Amino acid sequence: MNNSAALKAFPTKPTDRNSKKQNREDHPISPDKDWMAKGTTLNRFVREEQQQQHEATAEVSELLLAIAVAGKLIAREVNKAGLAETMGLTGRTNVHGEEVQELDEFANSTMINSTHHTGLLAGIASEEMDEVYHVPKTPVPGKMLLVFDPVDGSSNIDVNVSIGTIFSVYRHNSNKPQTTHTDFLRSGREQLCAGYFIYGSSTMLVFTTGNGTHGFTLDPTLGEFLLSHVNIKIPQRGKIYSVNEGNSSFWLPGMVNYVNKLKYPKHGEPHSSRYIGSLVSDFHRNLLKGGIFLYPGDKKSSQGKLRALYEAFPLAFIVEQAGGRASTGTMDIIDIVPEHLHQRTPLIIGSLEDVTEAEKFLQST
Repeated sequence: MNNSAALKAFPTKPTDRNSKKQNREDHPISPDKDWMAKGTTLNRFVREEQQQQHEATAEVSELLLAIAVAGKLIAREVNKAGLAETMGLTGRTNVHGEEVQELDEFANSTMINSTHHTGLLAGIASEEMDEVYHVPKTPVPGKMLLVFDPVDGSSNIDVNVSIGTIFSVYRHNSNKPQTTHTDFLRSGREQLCAGYFIYGSSTMLVFTTGNGTHGFTLDPTLGEFLLSHVNIKIPQRGKIYSVNEGNSSFWLPGMVNYVNKLKYPKHGEPHSSRYIGSLVSDFHRNLLKGGIFLYPGDKKSSQGKLRALYEAFPLAFIVEQAGGRASTGTMDIIDIVPEHLHQRTPLIIGSLEDVTEAEKFLQST
């Protein structure tokens, strides 16, 4: 194919250029906020952000950068999963009775090894571990707690579907010599930082420190996370719903009625169904495009399936900072105070108006 043919195959519309130019003129970035421009490195962004707000302390910034290193290492393994010894089962089951994948084990140890030596942490809790991880003692005790799900959607590893890592950070409030599980039993409102990596066509880090939700894409040529999605705002109402309809025989009447309303509306177009089976992937798509993810309590699992600390709380913090909502169906997820490390919860999360509407249906059961 000659050059002229290639140019014709990918036309550029003048109206598109004018529209983008107009957007830049309408929303210019002031010189003192140039760190909010696309292409800014994660390192610069977090250091600038910590100066803009009280909660984004230097410790949180340093920990986030250490977590980012772990994300890069996990992404590298994901990208060569079919060639390396990171696929398949370990032969063990975790605390939830789920079979542990090789990549689960690698990601879990990588998150710990990338953060425990920083002197910033007092303790770590992981979805893959029965009990908390006791950080080696340092001259100055760490001031924060880290919780994470090392590989969300691990059953999709060997079929090349997007998976992720979810994490969140809390202030350590105890003066006890050793951290215990009770130190982690905190409301989601107390999170200092929450985020996730998504390993797909590109690797992204999306996080919040309570000052908006931002997305960074890993540039593999530089080995750097670069700002690609500034101050993400989820549409107030979406056209996508994400739910495992294979569980529909266990749904309560309110859930059945809500999904039927989406599929067979009296007015307008029906919603599109999109369900990957990897929470972070379904959530990420809906965060950017608008929509709702539902994993409610049902006749089989009245308390839901997803873990409050490791999955629901971090994503709830992220979506609220983007203008959305997360609910159990009766209350905001983020207001729950868990009673044990691996407590499960129903999760209804996504666009504000969609979640509010779903709540009304679920409460009518």
